[in-house]
Amino acid sequence: MASADMPCSLLLSGAAGVERFGVSALKEILEKGDIREKIEAMEQVVVMLLEGEKLHQLLMPVIRYVLPARDHTLKKLVMMYLEIVPKTDAEGKLLSEMILVCNYLRNNLIHPNEYVRGASLRLVTKFKEEELLQPLVPSVRQNLEGRHAYVRKNAVLAILHLYRNFEHLVPDAPDVIYNYLVAETDATCKRNALLMLYECAPETAIAYLHDVMDQVSAQADVIQLVLVQLVRKCFRKYPAHRARHIRCIYTLLQASSAAVRYEAASTLVLLSTASPAIRIAATTLMDILCTHSDTNVKLVILDRLSLLKDSYKPVMQELAMDLLRALATPSLDIRKKTLAVCVELISTRNVEEVVQCLKKEIVKSQDQGMENGAEYRQLLIQAVHSCAIRFPEVAASVVHVLMDFLGDANVHSAVDVINFAREVMELYPDLRQELLQKLFLSIRSIRAGAVFRAALWIIGEHARSQQDIDRALTTVNRILGDMPLVPRATAGPAPEAGGEAAAPEKQASKGETAPRRVLADGTYATQSALAATAAGEADEGAKLGRKHPLRRVILSGDYFAACSLANCLTKMALRLRALDMKEAVKNAAVARILLIMASCLSYGGSGQAPHAIDEDSRRRITTCIRTLCYPSPASERVFLEDFHKSFAELLRHQQRHKAEAEEESAGGEVQVDDTIVVRQLKPKAHGAMGSDDTRELEAHLMQDVAIATREGAGSNAAMQQPRIFQLTGYSDPIYAEVNVLVHQYDIVMDVMVYNQTNDTLQALGLELSTMGDLKLVDRPEAVTLGPRSFTSIRANVKVSSTETGVIYGNIVYDVAGSHAVDSNVIVLNDIHIDIVDYISPATCTEAEFRAMWAEFEWENKVAVKTNITDIQQYLNHIIKQTNMKCLTKVDSIDHKCDFVAATLYARSVFGESALVNIGAEKQSDGKLSGHIRIRSKTQGIALSLGDKITLKQNASEVSVETAA
Repeated sequence: MASADMPCSLLLSGAAGVERFGVSALKEILEKGDIREKIEAMEQVVVMLLEGEKLHQLLMPVIRYVLPARDHTLKKLVMMYLEIVPKTDAEGKLLSEMILVCNYLRNNLIHPNEYVRGASLRLVTKFKEEELLQPLVPSVRQNLEGRHAYVRKNAVLAILHLYRNFEHLVPDAPDVIYNYLVAETDATCKRNALLMLYECAPETAIAYLHDVMDQVSAQADVIQLVLVQLVRKCFRKYPAHRARHIRCIYTLLQASSAAVRYEAASTLVLLSTASPAIRIAATTLMDILCTHSDTNVKLVILDRLSLLKDSYKPVMQELAMDLLRALATPSLDIRKKTLAVCVELISTRNVEEVVQCLKKEIVKSQDQGMENGAEYRQLLIQAVHSCAIRFPEVAASVVHVLMDFLGDANVHSAVDVINFAREVMELYPDLRQELLQKLFLSIRSIRAGAVFRAALWIIGEHARSQQDIDRALTTVNRILGDMPLVPRATAGPAPEAGGEAAAPEKQASKGETAPRRVLADGTYATQSALAATAAGEADEGAKLGRKHPLRRVILSGDYFAACSLANCLTKMALRLRALDMKEAVKNAAVARILLIMASCLSYGGSGQAPHAIDEDSRRRITTCIRTLCYPSPASERVFLEDFHKSFAELLRHQQRHKAEAEEESAGGEVQVDDTIVVRQLKPKAHGAMGSDDTRELEAHLMQDVAIATREGAGSNAAMQQPRIFQLTGYSDPIYAEVNVLVHQYDIVMDVMVYNQTNDTLQALGLELSTMGDLKLVDRPEAVTLGPRSFTSIRANVKVSSTETGVIYGNIVYDVAGSHAVDSNVIVLNDIHIDIVDYISPATCTEAEFRAMWAEFEWENKVAVKTNITDIQQYLNHIIKQTNMKCLTKVDSIDHKCDFVAATLYARSVFGESALVNIGAEKQSDGKLSGHIRIRSKTQGIALSLGDKITLKQNASEVSVETAA
């Protein structure tokens, strides 16, 4: 058996930079060196054995000169050496030297030092050779009566090892351990004994459980954990004792240890599907969630509660308020996961209580001392938004509270609030008037341009009566201030040369003198009128910004907000003209509106703005002015009807998308060839197993299969199959190909080597090296390959980051009977590990995507250069090649459109997020142009994904011809 395939229970690494001795030097040190030198030599021997070196010639020197040593450090190294050294020859027979080792171990098992006995018993559990273990059985059994608990607990483990592998050596082990368990007082020793019975003699373990059923609560927590596992394993085989087992689990739910309570609650769910049992199990988990301090434990419990929610939703809905107690945890991750679970548990019975609790949490989140208060408030707002959309009866009581947060310092929270209000006003017409009046009162507190844009859209759409339009125009004038935006004194052309000197002369002609000030040191200073004027203008601008927030937003260069203002005013002006009013009043209002639009255009073209107005915004505002100056039925229909229809269609599209996502997550689709499990028709071997056991086993099996095939990560079919690469040519003396299987953090390479010559190849070794964040775990052992024969060599590579890596190397071998000094070398083809193996499609909200896009530092920009001429086909091709999720709904893209703007998202196995934005258009010559921007938190994934897209942009000729 190759060393790479042998079981290994020891993992060590040698110190870097230490000089290695040769075999002859090590042998001499072991024979003649002192204790310190022998310790250093043994350390090197152990490391070399773990690295795959063969050191058979050192076995006898170690036995003769190192085993008799009394130094404890040297004894530890000897035990490590005996654990990993090969004990059999090539034919599988025990080496003759092992007789001396057996005698050494037997002496240690009766050694007066209890630590030596305990360590020797642990070493016995590592041996797999029957001839070596058989003489040690009497000594092992004798240690069950040892004085120290360390010796006794290791003796139990040694008997467990003997009985599990060679039952005939200790046939009476269950009875011996049972009698020992009854008389033992140490908790750790009793736990090991009970574990031995649990694995090897479940009937005896059940008998012990029935004996101590009334004292379960008094047992130590380590014993209680084993008892829970015992009940979970054996209660189905003994249905007559089902009630007693459930009573035992109920007792363990009151244990002091959180681990015992968690395992007992998880077991109770498997034992019974009755509502009371599920309720008490969920209550226990929630109690641990609220009382335990470890964040990781809380996350595990929330995952468990999420699974219970999927299977027993009616019962879990009754406990939604208890689950909200976890919001007291300061961790934002715990709060986020708690809200996600709780939102799905809301029903008509508990929605009012849940919403009231969330409203209180929103008020608490305003505390300045709360950690991550803004992010927490955003999560709460999103949860309330979801509740109000699903249950209209609470929308009216919630939206008024949320409207007070339109001026929140966290822009994302304010945007969520205004979007929530806009959606509620569209879905529930009865609330429009009330919310519109609330918006008129709250709009002066808004600070962000994105919030202003949505608020102005709401006012323009829902201000329809004369009273609402008058109040809307008054409100806009208050938050915008006097016109024009640019004062006349500063809006004119730049002063001519000499103009600056003219002002002082004019001041001097009026006889005005600059005021003189006395400084602290008694000297005089003159205050400049220019500096005082600039400071005064700055203070005046700050006051105007606080008094007129919309004016401040537009003056900061947010022309998108100016466009929203123009659209809002245009809609109100068109509705105003249709009302029965005096023409003079109508004309005055329209004139004021035109002045505001013209002022926005004038400011964007002046030199006072931070940057000039963009062409798109200028055209939009100009269109609004032209619509008011030259109205037509078509333009009025666009502003008054089409805008509203577009938003209604957007809401319907979002609801369809959400419904489809829920269907996908539910997994309700069943294939026609799926197996139908009928428990009553199963063989008798499975008949003793209850439905809970079947469901649990099938769930674990499906999970393991999904992980093995990477279906759970959402990968495509190409990734689920191992990939085969040719390493050498057909004319080489050795033909080699590798079967590469990427499994999350590990890469398993199974190299098939075929000898195409008539010679025997000796010392055939596979030498591999890696490039990138890849690390070779072990070095494959050299083999001997006969003529025209083949063998398989396995190598493991560890992956530490999401980055494209390269594995390269060569095959080295010697020809039997050849007198050549140098070995033969065959260079292998490189193996490229694709980034697609590490990422999987994922989903996120639009707000989360925007937040990550602004946060991530690394960006890679790839130009669109492809032979694909169809926009839709190109987008699908990129999605397939990158294994990412398209967040932009594909069916919303018009096939006749000549441009596309889409966002893709994926998450790696290391938790890293990959963001992709595709912007492409079709040129007049039929070719596609544009750019693909990739952003990530780390450099490796951005560069690797960019290289992948660059290489795979072009479709194959067959696919292009088919599309044509």
